[in-house]
Amino acid sequence: MSGFSPDWLALREPVDHRSRDDALAVRLGAHFDDREAISVVDLGCGTGSNLRGTYRYLPAAQSWTLVDYDARLLAAARETLAGWAEASRVEGDGLRLEKDGKILSVTFRQADLNADLGPALGAKPDIVTASAFFDLCSPEFIGRLVSAVAERKAAFFTVLTYNGQQEWTPAHAADSRMLRAFTAHQAGDKGFGASAGPAAPAALGATLQSAGYDVHEADTPWRLGASDVKLIKDLADGFAAAVAETGSVPADVIEGWAAVTRTGAVVGHTDTLAIPATC
Repeated sequence: MSGFSPDWLALREPVDHRSRDDALAVRLGAHFDDREAISVVDLGCGTGSNLRGTYRYLPAAQSWTLVDYDARLLAAARETLAGWAEASRVEGDGLRLEKDGKILSVTFRQADLNADLGPALGAKPDIVTASAFFDLCSPEFIGRLVSAVAERKAAFFTVLTYNGQQEWTPAHAADSRMLRAFTAHQAGDKGFGASAGPAAPAALGATLQSAGYDVHEADTPWRLGASDVKLIKDLADGFAAAVAETGSVPADVIEGWAAVTRTGAVVGHTDTLAIPATC
């Protein structure tokens, strides 16, 4: 799976970070209170936004493995993280970063998660994490991933999984029809089989509980307003393009919907934290 541009990921990052649930991240950090160092694997890392949103909650010494299929995004992650850190130096094939009293050793791994999940996860990470990822995955892949995470007895933390809620301001008569078509588009294969789409948070929660995890969830919607005009426009354009690909909504309806100048939007997401019950 690929197709996300660094520009789009940069545009959404501030909204992603303000939307994440702080209490779940604090709870994750508290689970490792007695640790001086931990290892983290970030799946579908993009340009490293999830690391930038999570590092502050974790112990002082952190080893991150950033995994993505797209070599272009991995290169962008390397460049962006080096500029974000207070100090940065090359360390082997990766980076050693200093930020807010934390030391982060970061390596970059290009991998097809569908084909090479085990090697991508490595032997025994303390945390497996992701952001805005699992709605693009099939229930079967979610099951395989949870099994692999449970085998490693790792904690699991994922943020901003799309849950199907959408509200646009101003409202339009075709909103419901467009949303139904968009949900159908989401069920397509994004590289992991037929996607779970908005059912992904429920699939994650149920599968993690069945694997013996204590699961905690939080609603983390994007609430977009006057300061997010470009993001709202890009989001609406992408939404309309996805609906058009389904062929289930007439072109004139899509064009009328897309022509509206929107001043706000709510897009629903769910954060999920899972801790092995036996730990």
